[in-house]
Amino acid sequence: MSQRVALVTGGTGGIGEAVCQRFVKDGYKVVAAYNNREKAQAWQLAQKEAGFDIEIVHCPVTDFEACGDAIQWVENNVGPIDILVNNAGITKDGMFKKMPRENWDAVIDTDLNSVFNMTRQVFEGMVERGFGRIINVSSVNGQLGQIGQVNYSAAKAGVHGFTKALARETARKGVTVNTISPGYVATPMVMAIDEEVRKMIESNIPTGRLCQPEEVAHGVSFLASDLAAYTTGSDLSMNGGLFMH
Repeated sequence: MSQRVALVTGGTGGIGEAVCQRFVKDGYKVVAAYNNREKAQAWQLAQKEAGFDIEIVHCPVTDFEACGDAIQWVENNVGPIDILVNNAGITKDGMFKKMPRENWDAVIDTDLNSVFNMTRQVFEGMVERGFGRIINVSSVNGQLGQIGQVNYSAAKAGVHGFTKALARETARKGVTVNTISPGYVATPMVMAIDEEVRKMIESNIPTGRLCQPEEVAHGVSFLASDLAAYTTGSDLSMNGGLFMH
């Protein structure tokens, strides 16, 4: 069997990096989709020095045509995409009464519309080949809601609905569609939060700590595996007990 190909959007970020590294260990050919070329090239070099051979592709996830171009490049240069991890995301937090329309649009575009833009253009190939893994990175705040994150919570909740509906359409075709919903993950972005605020966040988590990116990657690795063939339309909640359902 030829090596499976995995494409990870937001692949050079905190969670994305851990997922890419785990996929390399799992024996896949891995491609990280990026937005900033200079940063991505430096990241790729650092990965190579650490022993991780990862391809990179420019892919502005809010642009349907650009996503198609990136997917075409991967299929021409690396191989047909077997595993897609929709991980790209942004936040533009603020109380709803002060939220400008552009902050709503930016988050919905990047965190929800991107899932359509990427998945729409890979899933038919997966169906034809009889194998596919679509893994959408949602968030605990798409389940529990969060003050100051109406846009983000709405987008991440939308990812759950998308996942469940598409999972029903592909269930008999060898293609699984699942979400993973991390809580607060110790990425550089979260670690940059004021220490006092971070301690307060940690004190509200039953496990008393932040999630490690490698733990999220472990969950993604399971959902991408052959032994996850019976798991579809599911959510893997990884939030330290912050939200249970």
